[in-house]
Amino acid sequence: MSFNTFGHLFRVTTWGESHGPALGATVDGCPPGVQIEAEALQHWLDRRKPGQNKFTTQRQEPDQVKILSGVFEGRATGTPIQLMIENTDQRSKDYGDIAKSFRPGHADITYHQKYGLRDYRGGGRSSARETAARVAAGGVARAALTDLAPGLRITGYMVQIGPHRIDRSRFDAEQIEQNPFWCPDPVAATQWAAYLDDLRLNHNSVGAVIEVTASGVPAGLGAPIYGKLDSDLASAMMSINAVKAVEIGEGMAAAELTGVENADEIRMGANGPEYLSNHAGGILGGISTGQDVVVRFAVKPTSSILTPRRTVNQDGAEIELITKGRHDPCVGIRAVPVAEAMMACVLLDHLLLDRGQTGGIRGKIG
Repeated sequence: MSFNTFGHLFRVTTWGESHGPALGATVDGCPPGVQIEAEALQHWLDRRKPGQNKFTTQRQEPDQVKILSGVFEGRATGTPIQLMIENTDQRSKDYGDIAKSFRPGHADITYHQKYGLRDYRGGGRSSARETAARVAAGGVARAALTDLAPGLRITGYMVQIGPHRIDRSRFDAEQIEQNPFWCPDPVAATQWAAYLDDLRLNHNSVGAVIEVTASGVPAGLGAPIYGKLDSDLASAMMSINAVKAVEIGEGMAAAELTGVENADEIRMGANGPEYLSNHAGGILGGISTGQDVVVRFAVKPTSSILTPRRTVNQDGAEIELITKGRHDPCVGIRAVPVAEAMMACVLLDHLLLDRGQTGGIRGKIG
C-alpha cells in the first residue's frame, strides 16, 4: 500500500495497524538542532490517548512514544526521526465475527474491493489509532516551530456536536482543556455531556465539528495555484479518519455573503497592515496574510455501534451486524489533538518551503 507519506520538505510517513505490535512515524526534514525530547512529545500524545473519560473508547493504551533515531543528546541531528508507539491493549477477539463481513460506514468493504484482503482487527490500517503517530510527529513539528516561529500558537476545540453548537459570545479559551469535549463554551459542554451520555447508553453515536486556529502565522507562507497553504491544510485535515468536509475561514457560509460583506478591509496599523475582519481565514490566494489561520472540519458519527445494521458478507449474503468492541460515541472528541498536529506539520512544511524559495524576503508596505 502506497501513499503513507505527507509533506514536501517536512515529510511524515506513518506505519502500523490498530492491532499490530506497534505503530509509529518516520519524520524526515526536521531542521538539525531542534530540541526534541520524548517527554515533550508525550505531552501531546497524552491529550489524545483513549480511555480518559466515559465519552471516549475504553481501550487502555499508554501511548508511550519512543525515539529510535534522529535525535542525539536531546537535539535533532537532521536525519530521519523514527518514532514508535507500542500497542498494549488489543482485544482482537472482539473482531472475529466480522472477519468475512463488512461493517456499514467502515472502510472494510473498500479495502477488500481494492486489495482483496484486509486486517479486520479494529480496522487495521484504516483505524483511527493511526492518528497517534501523527500526534507524535506533530510534537516534532511544534518543537521546530518554537525555534522558527516562536510567536505561533495552535489551538483546537469543538464547536458543534450533533445539532448542538457553541454560543460564540461565551467563547472562553481557558475552558477548552477543562472539559472532556475541548469545548470553549462551558454551558454547551454541560449540555453536550447529557446529550452524549444518552446516545452512548442507547448504543448510538454522533458526529462533530472541530475548529483549529493558528495565531502568529507569518505572512507569506504558501504559494500560488498548486502550492497553496489552504489546499495543503484541507488535504491534511481531510486525511484524518472520519472527516467528511473541510472549511477555511467562512468556508461554505461564504456563499451566503455579498462581496461587500466578505472582503476583509485593510487599514495601516503601527506595525503594518491590519485587517478589519477575517472571513478569508488568514489565507488569500493560497498565501497566509498574517492573520489567524482558521480551519474547520466535520467528523462523521462513529460507525462502530451496538445497534444492528444491515450489510453483506464476502459471500454476498445479506446479514445484520452488530460491531462489538470499545469505541468512541463521538470520535470527533479525540480528533482535536490530531487536528492541531496536522496544522503544525503543514505550517512547518510551508515555513521551510518559504525559507528555501524566498529566504524570508518580503514585499514592503508603508
